[in-house]
Amino acid sequence: MHPVFDAVLRLHPDDEVGRMLRSPGLKTGGRCYAFTSGDDMIVKLPAARVGELIAAGVGLPCSPRPGRPMREWVRLPAQDCLAYVLDARAFVSVTPPG
Repeated sequence: MHPVFDAVLRLHPDDEVGRMLRSPGLKTGGRCYAFTSGDDMIVKLPAARVGELIAAGVGLPCSPRPGRPMREWVRLPAQDCLAYVLDARAFVSVTPPG
């Protein structure tokens, strides 16, 4: 398991490890908020925040299908991404499903 997953699960032991796009991910309340892809971490954040991170060069669009980026997901280098993963958890915790 990814070290960031371990850190998050220590803080939120009721969260669970699940799958997102065939990759290991983290869920709270049945909703995925982060998953790994290669050496990167993909996190769910508000679309405006995703745009900011991409514009600043911090992250890249998450495009599992070429040319079709997922607007609320951003790809980040896995090192030093704990704060983003926790932000993603908070986002899905207060955002209605769908």
